[in-house]
Amino acid sequence: MSPLNLPAYLDDRKLLVEKHLDTWVPAASRPPQRLNAAIRHSLLGGGGKRLRPILVLACAEAVGGRIEDLMPMACALECIHTYSLIHDDLPAMDDDDLRRGLPTCHKAFDEATAILAGDALLTLAFELAATPIAGRNPGDQLAMIAQLARDAGIHGMVGGQMLDIQAEGRETALAELQNIHIHKTGALIRASCLIGARLGGGNEEQIRHLNRFGEAFGLAFQITDDILDVIGDARLMGKTPGNDQKHQKASYPALMGLSQARQEAQEMVNEALESLSSFSPAADPLRALVKLLLDRTH
Repeated sequence: MSPLNLPAYLDDRKLLVEKHLDTWVPAASRPPQRLNAAIRHSLLGGGGKRLRPILVLACAEAVGGRIEDLMPMACALECIHTYSLIHDDLPAMDDDDLRRGLPTCHKAFDEATAILAGDALLTLAFELAATPIAGRNPGDQLAMIAQLARDAGIHGMVGGQMLDIQAEGRETALAELQNIHIHKTGALIRASCLIGARLGGGNEEQIRHLNRFGEAFGLAFQITDDILDVIGDARLMGKTPGNDQKHQKASYPALMGLSQARQEAQEMVNEALESLSSFSPAADPLRALVKLLLDRTH
């Protein structure tokens, strides 16, 4: 088997996800035109890594699943992620001007339209997630839809965002910071891996290992995101760095310094790789993806 060309793999999966998103999101010319234009601006205008849908597909492949079967569910993850970015950027939250190299949704349109665009993407996500998967037990799919709702909501991403806001401007212990990151960012990343593993047809051992991979990947991702907020280049990141310091947010560099934060990220990457030790080369994209976190620039 030839070595994995990770950039080519990521480009291929990214284009595939975007092709499907483009077909499932109404055209900007359809009414309500302003709302549809705002949705497409945030979801498709500036691109994005498409990390969460790629993790769904890669985990499905790692257990022998067909990516075609998981595409609606994978795109559902991207819709939820993009809705969260639109709302995070609002003046009441992070008050950001730039996202994915473009003006944020409320800057390009207005606050009311941005709120509605986020709402529309969240509901579209569950419409996509409910698309029947051929040959898969409907009970498994229903369980994963419920899992997605938990990990996107109070017990996951939204709850983590609230914890993050409450921690602004005060000292936080490591356990509290980890809890914020596990919920705010980690929950949706772990859900992507778990959904891909279960609906891709994995056995219980494979599902357990990929669930752990998602947990470690999610923490490593957020730690490196914290680091980039300190040292990142806006031209590469597509957003303005320094937001954590501006809002006095809890972050790994603020708590322990850049050097120790990098060490924590390395430990999480090592844990993620260990969770894949029993998998065949079909999991090589996951191995390459988690290693890439340590060198990411955006």
